Amino acid sequence: MKNWQEDLLDIMQHNTTCENDIFKRIQDVANTLEFQYVAYGFQALLPLSKPKVILLNNYPQFWKDRYAQAGYIQIDPTIIHGRRSQEPILWTDQVFAEAPNLWNEARAHGLKVGWAQSSLDGLGAGGMLTLARSCQCLTRRELDAKQLKMRWLVQVTHFTISRLLRRNSITGAPALSDRELEILKWSADGKSAQDIADILKLSKSTVDFHIKNCIVKMKVPNKTAAVVSAALLGLLN
Repeated sequence: MKNWQEDLLDIMQHNTTCENDIFKRIQDVANTLEFQYVAYGFQALLPLSKPKVILLNNYPQFWKDRYAQAGYIQIDPTIIHGRRSQEPILWTDQVFAEAPNLWNEARAHGLKVGWAQSSLDGLGAGGMLTLARSCQCLTRRELDAKQLKMRWLVQVTHFTISRLLRRNSITGAPALSDRELEILKWSADGKSAQDIADILKLSKSTVDFHIKNCIVKMKVPNKTAAVVSAALLGLLN
């Protein structure tokens, strides 16, 4: 195993199309920090009404099933904290005071000591990394010695996995022509179809035709949804 800076750099440069491959590398680094369990949750930007959530972890399967069955993701205080703040949070009785069943069951499944921190990427997609273990309390001395590395691991994890997930989303996105993208960009700037026609020296009917094609290709109900979806997918950058 290389030193931790080299390990993190390798993860960022790792060329793969599978998030599980990257997650395995992150687990290896977490193990060197003496954490046996790692969890990463990513909340995509689309669909806006109910953003897609992707969860990666090496928790015991019984706990994964129970967590999903009980809908604990909705009341997990660490996730609630992560949506409000990017400051780290340490698992304590006080943190889980309003979710005692979750806390008791987690500990019963061997998840007794944990630390988590959320992160946002440039487009606003959020992710949270959790490092956990079944024993050995996380002391202030250990935190002081390791927290810089833990924080770096949070950023590297979110950067690499969110970049990969977004790249895969773009790969699966409909292919828009240069003209269609150009018209969506002007639409994003608040220009009407007639404005865009005047700017690009096209007929309004031609602009309307391209907008309709965008709506059909992106499987959305209207121009506004097409613009928002294209922007969040990074197609308008």
